[in-house]
Amino acid sequence: MTDRTDETDVTEGAVPADVPSYHVWAVPGIPEVGPGDEPAALIADRATAPGLPGLRDGDIVVVTSKIVSKAEGRVRQADDREAAIDEETVRVVARRGRARIVESRQGFVMAAAGVDASNTPVGTVLLLPEDPDASAERIRRGLRERLGVEVGVIITDTFGRPWREGQTDVAIGAAGVSVLDDLRGGTDTFGKQFDVTVTAVGDELAGAGELVKGKTAGLPVAVIRGLGHRVGDGAAGGGARDLIRDPALDMFRLGTSEAVREAVTLRRTVRAFTADPVDPAAVRRAVAAAVTAPAPHHTTPWRFVLLESAGARTRLLDVMRDAWIADLRGDGKSEESIAKRVRRGDVLRAAPYLVVPCMVMEGSHTYPDERRNAAEREMFVVAAGAGVQNLLVALAGEGLGSAWVSSTMFCRDAVRAELGLPESWDPMGAVAVGHAAAPPRPRPPRAADAFITVR
Repeated sequence: MTDRTDETDVTEGAVPADVPSYHVWAVPGIPEVGPGDEPAALIADRATAPGLPGLRDGDIVVVTSKIVSKAEGRVRQADDREAAIDEETVRVVARRGRARIVESRQGFVMAAAGVDASNTPVGTVLLLPEDPDASAERIRRGLRERLGVEVGVIITDTFGRPWREGQTDVAIGAAGVSVLDDLRGGTDTFGKQFDVTVTAVGDELAGAGELVKGKTAGLPVAVIRGLGHRVGDGAAGGGARDLIRDPALDMFRLGTSEAVREAVTLRRTVRAFTADPVDPAAVRRAVAAAVTAPAPHHTTPWRFVLLESAGARTRLLDVMRDAWIADLRGDGKSEESIAKRVRRGDVLRAAPYLVVPCMVMEGSHTYPDERRNAAEREMFVVAAGAGVQNLLVALAGEGLGSAWVSSTMFCRDAVRAELGLPESWDPMGAVAVGHAAAPPRPRPPRAADAFITVR
């Protein structure tokens, strides 16, 4: 393989040899591909046709996924498109009408799992290659066997992008070419260290190839010359799968409605917490979500007391414990029974942060009969519960566990006195907040139909 300086001199003297450059061209004459065809054979034949530059060590061959899918028989009838999308989908990321952004079985987040009706015979749709990295490796080996050259191979498909108009080709399969350039730890021209910069080289190569292949010109293959330093077994990495972001690092994993549903699903009662501190700003963001809950008469019946200091939490919990013990003794419970109950109630003490949600009835209506007054209070209680539910879901969205415990409702006067709250503030339990010490146990699914009555 030649070195980089030699490879960049590809335009017959038009660009100085020491100036980084590359050259890209489409390969004409690739015939319609069918099941059982070998893409490597077709590419080898047409790329070396008279008048073309041929293939050399260090070239990068960019191949549209559609010809690979056709060769691998990844074709379905068009009337089965929705079923094909379902088959290829492992997770719905976002939905708007019938349009779906999904995670495919290959791990790509894209529209319709890559099931495509373009550039395929009428009445059929194409699925993505089963394993695009493996497909790229087969093409690479096939070109080596036929032409004796060491090339890199990129298999591409078209993706839309969040926050950006238009679509572009990206790498969904790769072999013999590095798809990421990790600059972290290096420095720029001013000596400043790169902390997060990782360049998506595979996608840049895919885009470069797309500029000459186009969508409608019938040119499914391109060749890039001049970037041989990115080609070779040592540069192969793990293929295009290296470009798929770790879900744990993905800040935009879900669409809006899916994020809400996911947060609701993730909201679980957590009773064991780590000692890691809770970010007060995260709790305040959760409170901001809580106060968007519906409420009667355009009121704002929610108040939230945030116990951020250990001393404040301990003093409140001691007062609540004493009130509880007094109640249990009044119920005639034995000291042994009382001790066991108090120990079981220590979930609030285990939490590094407490929130005491309170209800106020400012703006409520007063009626001449008790029936309507009772209903009025119930409306405010329901609104308070809606606010707490918003709080719990928002905490889950912040990655925090929580447990809503009713304790303060049994000793409201003591809680108000300890926290210095107005008489009009009605404590509605306490919420333990923290980082879960362990993942929650699986919860049996609940079928919505079991809770629905239709009239």
